[in-house]
This record gives sequence, structure tokens and C-alpha cells, in this order.
Amino acid sequence: MLKKPNAILFDLDGTLLDTARDLGNALNQILMGLERPNVAYDVYRNIASDGAKGMLELGFGEDLKNYDFASLRQQFLDYYENNICVETKYFMGVESLLLALNHHNIPWGIVTNKPEFLTLQLVTSFPLLQKCGVIISGDTLSERKPHPLPLLHAEAKLDLVSPNTWYVGDAERDIQAANSANMHSVIAQYGYISDIQQTNGWNADLSIHSPSELLDYF
Repeated sequence: MLKKPNAILFDLDGTLLDTARDLGNALNQILMGLERPNVAYDVYRNIASDGAKGMLELGFGEDLKNYDFASLRQQFLDYYENNICVETKYFMGVESLLLALNHHNIPWGIVTNKPEFLTLQLVTSFPLLQKCGVIISGDTLSERKPHPLPLLHAEAKLDLVSPNTWYVGDAERDIQAANSANMHSVIAQYGYISDIQQTNGWNADLSIHSPSELLDYF
């Protein structure tokens, strides 16, 4: 039985927020402008955690090398920034989980690879997320996940006594970062994972099928 956490850190896309449709819409907007076929939700959903680069690679495939990647990426980010919260929502159970953490005075924070300007824009759109104790984005530090530095920096910011921190994420890099930081690693299986079976090799401490499962531990 895992010991009760005294802090929990979360990934953002695919863990706290379901951002896939807005990211997919940004990709399809670019594809449509270039008269290329759109990508269906069922295809791009599990790539959403990989950000602009992953989405563009999915949409353009081998043809990506024939385009100015920097220009495409900027177009993607510009459209996404202006339409960042059209269809984005909490995953079911996230609000109840965060409210329970607040009720039990368990500090929590966000560690994401998303650029800070997009992270903060999303957080301001969801008031409950503004209650978090720390936010570390992909460009906050010199390293980002799977490097453990962002998680360790977030933990330090929470100023914990005898830390027993858990990190929850839906990508292998999340689990790698948590394990390297000597935190308890938790797979959010409800997130953007194309093949659940592949997570067996991630060496996580725990897997959850819904955010509410974390409530059992405190």
C-alpha cells in the first residue's frame, strides 16, 4: 500500500484538462489552408500530449520536410492561442479531486511541457486551477520532462517537510521524470494513451482509470 501523499503534481494536457479537440482544430485549420486532408479526432487524440511538433508530424507525415516547419509551428501556436479554450474541459472527476485536495490541505501543482504563455492562458480560464501551489511550464527552466528538474523545482517551491510527492501524467516522459525525481509515479490511463498495454513497461508505481481513484489514497 502506498503511503498517503503530502503533495501531488499533475501534468496538464491529458491529465487535468482534455485539450485534444482545440489542438486538433489548430492542426486542421493549417491543413485546410494548404488543401490537405483533415485529421479525425480519433486519430489525433492520442497525439495531443506531444504538442505542436507531434501534431504537425501527424498531419503532414513524410511531407513535413517539404515545408518550413518553423512557420507551420508558429501558425499552429497562433491559431491555438486565439482558440485555446473553445472545446477544452476538465476530465470527468478532476474538479472533485482538486476540491478534495484543497479540503484535506494537500498542496498540489502543475508541471507541463506546454509553453508558459499557453499554460497561463489555460489556467486563467479555469478558476479552480488557479488554486494550485506551483506551475512549471516547458520553458520555465533549462530542462523539461522527461528530465526530473521541473518536478524537483516544483516540489521545492511547495516547501514541503519530509516530501512524499506523487506525480500524475499520461505520457511515458511523465513517469520517467517522476521516477528520476524519486517521486511516486502515477499513470493517468484516461488520458492520451494509444495503447494501454505499452504502459506496463513504464515502471510506474500506480495506474488510475479515473481521477477519482486517487481519492482512495487520502
